[in-house]
Amino acid sequence: MVSTSGESVHGPSASIRLGLIPLVARLLMTAEFLIAAYSKAFGWSDQAAYMSAKGMSHIAVLLAIALVIEAVGSLCLIAGFMTRPAAAIMFVYLGIVSVRMHAFWTMSSNAAAMNQTEFFKNLGMMSGLLMFAVYGAGTWALDARRAR
Repeated sequence: MVSTSGESVHGPSASIRLGLIPLVARLLMTAEFLIAAYSKAFGWSDQAAYMSAKGMSHIAVLLAIALVIEAVGSLCLIAGFMTRPAAAIMFVYLGIVSVRMHAFWTMSSNAAAMNQTEFFKNLGMMSGLLMFAVYGAGTWALDARRAR
């Protein structure tokens, strides 16, 4: 079979493009979320203090929700299971976190610079999540296996 671009959609190169590369992208995407989930799970009080310093309320509930989204969402992306909804939820979550926790436009000096970096890093991650939400996990994923 030949795609609209004239390339074969079968064979080793298709397996790399449609299977291996999306898998690597999913693994790279989840690295930051797994580190964040770990820091929430094992540094709960530090995370709660950070959220409190940002003027947030209902910290325990929000922190628990964040931990679940980061941990379960990462597992879904890694396995390629329910990838589209998981990526969409993580996309919205990261957008909220970016605006609420990294509002560099309200800061000055080093704090503004650091939070600007975090904000734009998150935008880059959101672009990858959006791609997974729209296009799925690729062929090396449980979603693809279920579809067959």
